[in-house]
Amino acid sequence: MNLTKKQIDDLNLELTLEIAPEDYAEEVRKKLAERRRNAEFKGFRKGMVPASLIKRVYGEQVLVDAVNDVITTSLDKYITDNGLHLLGEPLGSDSQPEIEWADGNSFTFVFDAALSPEVNVEVEKADEVVKYSITTSAKEKASMIENMKKFYVENKEAEAKTDEEIEKEVAERLKENHRQEAEWRLSKDIRDFYVNKAGVKLPEEFLKRWLFAANQGKLNKEDIEKDFAGFCEDFKWQLVRGSLMQKFGFKVEHDDIYEAAKAYVTYQYAMYGLGNVPEDMIAEAVGNILKDRRQVERLSEQVEDNKVLGKIKETITFKDKKISAEKFREL
Repeated sequence: MNLTKKQIDDLNLELTLEIAPEDYAEEVRKKLAERRRNAEFKGFRKGMVPASLIKRVYGEQVLVDAVNDVITTSLDKYITDNGLHLLGEPLGSDSQPEIEWADGNSFTFVFDAALSPEVNVEVEKADEVVKYSITTSAKEKASMIENMKKFYVENKEAEAKTDEEIEKEVAERLKENHRQEAEWRLSKDIRDFYVNKAGVKLPEEFLKRWLFAANQGKLNKEDIEKDFAGFCEDFKWQLVRGSLMQKFGFKVEHDDIYEAAKAYVTYQYAMYGLGNVPEDMIAEAVGNILKDRRQVERLSEQVEDNKVLGKIKETITFKDKKISAEKFREL
């Protein structure tokens, strides 16, 4: 067996794996023996079917399985031994030669692969990001007051409020809404700033192919093209965030995940108007979330975001800027 690497450019590779008969012969023998032990053919007792018949019936499939096992083992070992940090998985290349599946043949397999770009970015006090403070316009305030008054008139179960009370409630709501919008924008602008500062480049054509292969049946090529720019920006930030997690010496601990899940559950209850929920109910809901691998992955990313963005905000310089809600939403 022989595996060689051809560097296409900084990030794209071509891996060529040559497999000789002796590389897969033992695996074929084992798989045929396993088939024979379990095969049930009319006229033969279980385990007593002639080896020649087993090979005639199952030989090609066993050969394919054995060679695929060799491919997987060989690629994994080569990637580990050479310290290659790949994006996704190697994909069959367009330059793949035709395969004749016959026992005793040698086989050549060609794969396209892509390296994860190296990210090295510093967070410095000199880094400057605009921090918006959203001001409330009279028009915005008047519109919400009108809607609130209509709500209290139409909702007979709601406790009636004076104009002064409604104006106060509107002012508080708008202030909180604007704070959340400004905070979201600040986090986005920080992410964009460091992605641009790091100058992250991605092997985009390979990634499109890999996304299509990994999501076969779920995403078509048109879906991938439509969402690809957003995917790339998110992926670049993941790479930058991962690099900064290491640079800052941060780790995601179980307690971090638990607290993030608890905050999420508490927020969900609050959305339904439920406050002071008993701790045992919250703990049960958190336990259910932590059993869901995808939820845990989502929370882990959220924790990483919070840790990295928190450290950045402590370090960099903000350029404060007041802006109206209308202008802010045009950004």
